[in-house]
Amino acid sequence: MTTSGQNTPTLARIQSFAFSGIEAVPVTVEVQVSTGLPAFLLVGMADKSVGEARERVRAALTAMGLALPPKRILVNLVPADLAKEGAHFDLPIALGLLVAMGILPFEAVSAYAAVGELSLDGRINPVNGVLSAALGAAAHSLGLICPALQGREARWGNPDQDILAPDTLLGVVSHFRGEQVLTPVPAAEGYTPDYGPDLADVKGMALGRRALEIAAAGGHSVLMSGPPGAGKSMLACRLPGILPDLTTEEMLETSRIHSVSGLLKDGRLTIRPPYRAPHHSASLPAMVGGGAKARPGEVSLAHNGVLFLDELPEFSRSCLEALRQPIETGSISIARAAQHTTYPARFQFIAAMNPCRCGYLGDPERSCRKAPRCGEDYSAKISGPMMDRMDLCVQIDPLSPIEISRSPRGEDSATVRARVEKARDRQITRQNVCNAQASPDLFVMDDDARSLAEQAAEKLRLSNRGLTRLMRVSRTIADLEGTQQIQRHHVAEALGFRRR
Repeated sequence: MTTSGQNTPTLARIQSFAFSGIEAVPVTVEVQVSTGLPAFLLVGMADKSVGEARERVRAALTAMGLALPPKRILVNLVPADLAKEGAHFDLPIALGLLVAMGILPFEAVSAYAAVGELSLDGRINPVNGVLSAALGAAAHSLGLICPALQGREARWGNPDQDILAPDTLLGVVSHFRGEQVLTPVPAAEGYTPDYGPDLADVKGMALGRRALEIAAAGGHSVLMSGPPGAGKSMLACRLPGILPDLTTEEMLETSRIHSVSGLLKDGRLTIRPPYRAPHHSASLPAMVGGGAKARPGEVSLAHNGVLFLDELPEFSRSCLEALRQPIETGSISIARAAQHTTYPARFQFIAAMNPCRCGYLGDPERSCRKAPRCGEDYSAKISGPMMDRMDLCVQIDPLSPIEISRSPRGEDSATVRARVEKARDRQITRQNVCNAQASPDLFVMDDDARSLAEQAAEKLRLSNRGLTRLMRVSRTIADLEGTQQIQRHHVAEALGFRRR
C-alpha cells in the first residue's frame, strides 16, 4: 500500500485467482482510492457477476456500519487481458478496499489470497474452486481466506498452510485488528468411504460378473447387451464398489474437478472412484463440457471413475462421437472464441443397450414384426470406430423366476475388490499404469498365445486398435490369475468378449 501526501492516491493489493479448467490462475486485485468525483469503477475484463461485486461490497460494508469514502475508487484485476468470472472476487475486492481505507493493515492481509462471495449483510458464501485456490495459494507461499463452510476443503491443499475461514466480513476485520482471532481450521479428517451397492446382491449372471471383474482389474471399457430387465444397469452400478480406492494424486485431481463444479460437499475429498450416469437426453456440452463458462462435462466429472451410458443407441450421434477423443487421450479440450480450456477425462466407459428398439429381438413371443431388421438398424446408431473402442462385449440374458428364487448370493464386493487390487498392484509394478493404458510391447506372451492372437486378428479382421485392446484384456486376465506370461487360454477368454 502506498500513501504519501494528502492528495496522493492510496493503492492496496491482494491476491486472488481465476480458474482455467481446474488450474488456479493468479489474479492481483488492485484497489486505488483517489481524489475526484465519487465513483466505484471496476476494470480488468470482468464479466457481469464480477461487475456486480460493487453493489455487494457496498452493501456488506454498510452492514458493518461503514460507508464508502466520497472519492474515486478504482478496482483493477491484473492481468487485464485474462477473462475474470465468478462472484468469488467479492471478498478480495472488499479486503483490498478496507486496506485502502486504512481499516486493515496491509502487511497482514498481503500474506493471504482470498476467495468468497459476499451477501448483502456481510456473510461470506461458498464458491466453486476453493481446493484449486488453496493449492494455488500454497504454490505462492500464501495463506488463504475462504468461506467458513469450505475451510476443511481448503485444508486438503496443504496441511501446513494458514487457512482462515470466517463466517462474515466483520470476522475478517476483527481477526486482523486483533479484536477476535479466528479459530484455526482443523486438520482435514478422513471418513468412511461409500462403496455403493454390493455385488453379492447379484444372483447368477456368471458371465456378466466375470466381465465386470476383468474390467475393474484392467480399467477396460464394457458394452452389455440384453433385453429389458436382464440386469445390465444393476451390474453397472456395482462396478465402482469393486474398484480400488483412489491414490492421493487421483483424489486431489478428481476433487479439484468436483470443486470447480460445486459438487464437493462438507469439504470431503472424493476418495472413491466417481460414478456418473447421464440420461440419454444429455446435450453435447453437458456430456463433454462447455457452455458460456466452459464448465466440466460428464466425461470430466467421471475422471478416475466410471461413466455409464444406459440405452447407448438413444444418445445423440454427436455425443457418442465426441467420446472417442477422451477415451483415447484421457482429456478433453474445449475451444471457445475467447479461451481454450482442457479438463482431465480419464474414465472407464461402461455402456448398456437393448438388442433392438423394442428390446426383445430373438424372443419369438415378444419381438416385433420388423425383426431382425430392427436390431440391425438399432445397432447401426453406434459407429464402427466407437464399437472398436469397447474392450469387452457381453450378452446379459435374463434369469428365469426359478433361477432368481433359488440361486445363492454371489461373492460380495469386498472379496472381488481384493482380487482386483492385487491385479492392479501387479500392473502398477510392471508398467506404472493399468493395462487399459499400457503398451502391449510391455507384455510377455508365450508362442501359443501370440499365434492365437494373430490368427484371430486376421480371421476377425481386427483393426490395430482392436488387436491392442485384445492383448490388454488378455494381460488383465493373466494378472487376475497371477501369471507372468500371457497364455493361450487368456487370449481365448479375451476373444470370447470381442464383438463379432
